[in-house]
This record gives sequence, structure tokens and C-alpha cells, in this order.
Amino acid sequence: MSVRVQSKPFDIAQELIAVRGTNTQIGAIVSFTGLVRDNDGGEGLKSMTLEHYPGMTEMELSHLEREANARWPLQASLIVHRFGTLKPGDDIVLVITASAHREAAFAAAQFMMDCLKSRAPFWKKEEREDGATHWVEAKASDDCAQTHWKPS
Repeated sequence: MSVRVQSKPFDIAQELIAVRGTNTQIGAIVSFTGLVRDNDGGEGLKSMTLEHYPGMTEMELSHLEREANARWPLQASLIVHRFGTLKPGDDIVLVITASAHREAAFAAAQFMMDCLKSRAPFWKKEEREDGATHWVEAKASDDCAQTHWKPS
């Protein structure tokens, strides 16, 4: 299990190799990579600045990862989330789950991403090509996705 919050880019292939290691009990690895996208069709976004609450962010991501490992039989897992100023096309977040079977790996990865979007203390500010800036508001759909995982 591992969580990192960092400003530098991550190498997806290296992270997958590290998660896999020499564990021959792993039968499936699922990864999700979130990217900075320009919602205006590639015409308007200059950059996105991600801020976080150091210490609290890592603690929440670790809690989320532990929760996933308690719910599903994972062999390994990883969350890497970037902060700082990023450009369209840059990687923001990487979630990797490894399990003996694909069902657990898929479910755990989706759980971590769904909950991360609402629970991790990150704030996003977009800068447009025209110089305008605005803070990105939380989406109701992210909160709704998280409710899918609450116990019945």
C-alpha cells in the first residue's frame, strides 16, 4: 500500500512495475490515470493549479486506500496525486490496484477514484488563455458517485 502527493510527474510504466514487483499471487492489475483536460475543445485552458492541505491530504488518501484494502482482497495498491501548476494533457492522478482476480481490482480502483474526488482536500484553479481565472467547484456527480459505495 502506498500513497504519494507530489509536484513532479510520475511514470505510469514504472509505477505499474513497482506495484507488481515479484508477487506471483497477482492475477490482475487495474490502473486509472486522470489528466488535465480542456473543456473548451482545446481552445481556452492555459493551466490548472492544484492546491492541497499538506498532511491532511496524505492522511485522507491513506485512509481511503486502507478502506479499499479492507473491502477487497488486494495484493497491492497505489495512489499518486499531483499538485502545483499543470498544463492540458498533464497527468494529475494515478490509482493502481492489484489482486488475484480482476473483479476486486476493478471495483477497488473505481471505489478509490469515486471517493477521492469528494473526500481528498484538493482545490483546483483554472487559468484561461485570456488571463481569466476561476476556482473549479465540486460536482454533484462526484458526491453521487461516492454514495454508490456506502454500506446498505
